[in-house]
Amino acid sequence: MNTLYLVVADFVLYLHVSFVVFVIVGLLLIFGGKLLGWQWIRNGWFRLSHLIAIAIVVLQSWLGVICPLTTLEMWLRAKAGDAVYPGAFIAHWVEEILYYDAPAWVFTLCYTVFGLLVIASWIWIRPRPITRNKGESNGDNRQD
Repeated sequence: MNTLYLVVADFVLYLHVSFVVFVIVGLLLIFGGKLLGWQWIRNGWFRLSHLIAIAIVVLQSWLGVICPLTTLEMWLRAKAGDAVYPGAFIAHWVEEILYYDAPAWVFTLCYTVFGLLVIASWIWIRPRPITRNKGESNGDNRQD
């Protein structure tokens, strides 16, 4: 049973890392795509998903809430008898990778600034409207 808990904990960790990569790389692709003329970066579903993802992160940091994925991963690891880390996922890994320990407000500020950049991307690089059928928005028949 312990192995099952560890496998699920690792899956949650990979899911969490994927979420972080989506948020960070997504914004880089939006700005880079604007400069390179990529039209897919204007996809309404992609942009809305990206906005919601960073909004969740910013809201959690303002409320001082540890990410539920971190909480779930740590619970699963504890059930398996594995080592757990205290605090937030990003803070832990930034400290582990960069050996940099910062107060929680620094991460809240970083998340907030990043969220503001995502909002700025909506103003500078407008997404296409979300429609039910491809090609309905503004007579645009291009494939995303």
